Amino acid sequence: MAKDDYFVIAYQILSYLYQCLKNGTDIDEKMLQPDSRLLKVNERYWTYILFNLSEDGYIDGVDFCFLDGGKTPYVAGISDCMITPKGIEYLCENSSIKKAFRYLKDIKEIVPFNIP
Repeated sequence: MAKDDYFVIAYQILSYLYQCLKNGTDIDEKMLQPDSRLLKVNERYWTYILFNLSEDGYIDGVDFCFLDGGKTPYVAGISDCMITPKGIEYLCENSSIKKAFRYLKDIKEIVPFNIP
């Protein structure tokens, strides 16, 4: 599994959102940007991941728009982004997510940020 594997990035996003929810803190939008120290992926891939996490019901509050009738969405806003109960279950139960957790644990990047 690579640092930019879909499930690794999904784990990092969901884990971050879950920690914010449990701590009662607002998300730092900078942490969820494609070029953040947390994610480090290109914008198209980042959009793909956020869109699919949203469509699958794992996150909520991301605003998407489709420009010029295109099939690829554009992320218009993430300020209200949060994990859903389904996302929490996915984070805790999915075998691919668990593999991502083990991978990140091995390279010690599970939670490369501090949440107050």
